[in-house]
Amino acid sequence: FLLERGPDSFISEKPEALELAKRLGLESRLIETNKNYRRSFIVRRGRLLPVPEGFHLLAPARLWPFLRSPIFSWPGKARMALDLILPRRDRNGDADESLAQFVRRRLGREALERMGQPMVGGIYTADPEQLSLLATMPRFLEMERRHRSLIRALRKAGVGSTGQSQTAREGPRIEKGTSGARYNLFLSFDRGMQVLSEKLSERIADFDSRISDGHHPPQSSIRLSTAVESLALKRDTTATAEAPQWIIKTDRNETLMADSLCLALPAYISAKLLRELDNALAHELDEISYASSATVNLAYKREDIPHLLDGFGFVVPFIEKRTLMACTFSSVKFANRAPDGCALLRGFVGGALQPELLDLTEAELISRVRADLRDLLGIERPPLFTEVSRWHRSMPQYHLGHLARLQRIAACVARLPALTLAGNAFSGTGIPDCIRSGEAAADTILAFLLPILS
Repeated sequence: FLLERGPDSFISEKPEALELAKRLGLESRLIETNKNYRRSFIVRRGRLLPVPEGFHLLAPARLWPFLRSPIFSWPGKARMALDLILPRRDRNGDADESLAQFVRRRLGREALERMGQPMVGGIYTADPEQLSLLATMPRFLEMERRHRSLIRALRKAGVGSTGQSQTAREGPRIEKGTSGARYNLFLSFDRGMQVLSEKLSERIADFDSRISDGHHPPQSSIRLSTAVESLALKRDTTATAEAPQWIIKTDRNETLMADSLCLALPAYISAKLLRELDNALAHELDEISYASSATVNLAYKREDIPHLLDGFGFVVPFIEKRTLMACTFSSVKFANRAPDGCALLRGFVGGALQPELLDLTEAELISRVRADLRDLLGIERPPLFTEVSRWHRSMPQYHLGHLARLQRIAACVARLPALTLAGNAFSGTGIPDCIRSGEAAADTILAFLLPILS
């Protein structure tokens, strides 16, 4: 079995992760999702129903599969169809709007509860009433601005009568024959996402060995299991001083000196370290909320699962009142995740809407996940084994006003010399987003250091 405890893939539409994999020589180890089962399900009243073909997160690109779907009631479908004639919002005032407000306004309450909340809110493990659409899904606001109707925009950008996608400049590309997420864009590695981090670690170790003086063993530039206890700035005011220096003290009684500093940490940890240097910056970082979640991997004999597993998994609307908020059929989604005759499932629990579930014991968590799988997939037999991973305060919440907060953070950071911030708290939570954030921080540091080193 090959279990993922963190993300199981990355999206290739954002190029940073794919380009990094190529630079590391990992292109031959990339794998696509299973082409035979590129669809997902959504739970409605205890049943798994396929997401309508051509449905893109919030709205349908194809009307006939949407009209035939039992996910929505006929009044709900009629309300969603009003998107075709509703006017666009006047955005002269406050431009930010929550996901929930936007979906209710354009498509109605049922679209939010049955599709918007589980499909989009689940990506961010977020409360859609608090989630800033500007900071998370701005393309839908752009669709409204340019085309007035989301359905019209998606149909224009989607699959025409020839089955070929039109130009991406009009909006997202929709793959024919898929439902929900555009699974053709998701990639992983033959031995899981750890392949990427292991290769990065090897590259850094190789770099360390090449800069050794030849007389002493190379010292790793990575200090594992080492916490930073405090930061300080040494501001030398002499005429010969070229730049201030950062003083970094660790819990191993080390004091490190650095010409520049990048904090790629949870925002609340960065806030703690920066409070004495800039209280306003620390306050803004502290205001970024975080949600917690847990994943539960369960391995089964394939014969013990009555469901066909003819998709990549399912999402669960909050109104269904289940423990699970989603479940991935891991051994269906990617090859070589389970031995022949076995299946691997991964459940997701918690998030902003059910934080109390993280207080359950491991046994309680597994029991409740198994109860949901019994009801939804018909699994009565016990799993071969289980594995629980808890991720406390791991997912930043891009609440209303997030982009304005980022502007205030940037203004504060500019007051501190050679400081950069990176990570998933700012401009994207996915792997490509984090890579882009890190590369931007590196560019900023190089721009600062090159005049000093030259």
